[in-house]
Amino acid sequence: MRKRSAARRRPISKRSRRHDHGAGRCLDILRQLSAYIDDELPSKICDELREHLGACPNCETFVASLRETVVLCRHQPTPHLSASARAELRRGIIEAIRSGSRP
Repeated sequence: MRKRSAARRRPISKRSRRHDHGAGRCLDILRQLSAYIDDELPSKICDELREHLGACPNCETFVASLRETVVLCRHQPTPHLSASARAELRRGIIEAIRSGSRP
């Protein structure tokens, strides 16, 4: 990996500096993102999430991507599934839950 010369380095800003909390905090944030994007969280928690996102470029990028995905999904027609396809999908979900599988 090549290092950038000192002249080409970006100055350290709030957004580019490394955040000092543990990766566990990022996982906590990720677990709440759907509710955050849908404005379903109390304002205090939203404030904490915004503070984290302002200091964590990885989480901020993920949130932007998730928002874009939600917008794209909302603009797509809902596919029609036959009764047999719905039943097969339901069986697959139940089987995954019972076996402890994760997607």
